[in-house]
Amino acid sequence: MNTPLFNALKQKEKKLAVIGLGYVGLPIALEFARQFRVIGFDISAERVAMLKQGEDPSRELPPSAFDQADITFTADPNELKQASFFVVAVPTPVDDYKVPDLKPLQRASEAIGRVLKPGDYVVYESTVYPGCTEDDCIPILEQQSGLRLGEDFKVGYSPERINPGDKQRTLPDILKIVSGSDAEALREITAVYGSIIRAGVYQAPTIKVAEAAKVIENVQRDLNISLMNELAIIFDKMGVDTQEVLKAAGTKWNFLPFTPGLVGGHCIGIDPYYLLYKARQLGYDPQVIHSGRRINDGMPAYIATKLVQMLLQRGKNPRQTKVLVMGLTFKEDVADIRNSKVADLVRELMKFAINVHLVDPHASPNEVAQEYRMTLMDTPSTHYDAVIVAVGHTNYRTLDSTYFKSLMNGSPILLDLKGLYVVEKESGIDYWRL
Repeated sequence: MNTPLFNALKQKEKKLAVIGLGYVGLPIALEFARQFRVIGFDISAERVAMLKQGEDPSRELPPSAFDQADITFTADPNELKQASFFVVAVPTPVDDYKVPDLKPLQRASEAIGRVLKPGDYVVYESTVYPGCTEDDCIPILEQQSGLRLGEDFKVGYSPERINPGDKQRTLPDILKIVSGSDAEALREITAVYGSIIRAGVYQAPTIKVAEAAKVIENVQRDLNISLMNELAIIFDKMGVDTQEVLKAAGTKWNFLPFTPGLVGGHCIGIDPYYLLYKARQLGYDPQVIHSGRRINDGMPAYIATKLVQMLLQRGKNPRQTKVLVMGLTFKEDVADIRNSKVADLVRELMKFAINVHLVDPHASPNEVAQEYRMTLMDTPSTHYDAVIVAVGHTNYRTLDSTYFKSLMNGSPILLDLKGLYVVEKESGIDYWRL
């Protein structure tokens, strides 16, 4: 596609900048750096120092990913003056009241606005509610720069679709949605992203459509998992094995393969709150979305209560028990601990005065201590009253009853939240799974 800015980037006459170098921003920055001259900006000087050494702080990318990448890493916002095409990939969390926290997005917009020049482009990738780019971000860009959208600069939205831990569907192999503030912007943005995305680019008709498409991707998954969680609660009361029910139901060709579990992370457990927030601003209180969130947010307390019931049935006083929780990251085989519902489970167990030990081969002990004020052990101890396998890490999947019995005392209890194991009654383990 022959477009002026894309050609200037391709010929390395102009530079592209990525703001935010986490799980989303770093892969994008490195992929762009195979085509263009790139400035990788992050507010964390510590993260930037690691990146300069070819080390991914998120431990998702190998050192080889940095090879032959035309990129300069910096924590100095003045360096952004050299760029003409800006990609924003900062976090969009919620606060303690489940209200969208736009401060990272606002600060990124302010930093870009201070260096924005006529002819520049700004593309947001962070997950937001429909209307956020135009209602919240563009006014900041205009205010800080003194420029006008359309007349002086262009804006687009291209929702991130990074899947942490997925080594098959990498960034170039995932279809990318793009949108622009006008037809010219859409052409330029399509050309820029099309140069790195092998799977192709889908042009959304408006920025709001692109924003909405992203947020409902995760709302849909959240609701489907919440249904499985509610079914698991019902079947548990009936004494029916949920996993066996799902296996039987899955023999029908159009049955969707969702399973119950803890819903954490920076997407599925967060994004629905953005849509809930916007809908309530418009005077509509969503019933289905809110119900799904309530069920999923309540699962840590449900599981903790289930364990306490099992302990009491064994004649054990929870205050005098020791429990091992295996896995803290939000999904298997990743280091990401953000919005970990396992941490919520640990807190729920502690409410019963249970002595909880925590292990995870992928999580950083320093990050766990800083984020959750919890101690991550190097290896499990022994004589546990119960073990909870909370995350399906690959190296957990080969464990067996003999291993778990070696960790526990004479009345072993195993809670298998991911349905990883087949435990026979003859093993002597009191086994429960979602």
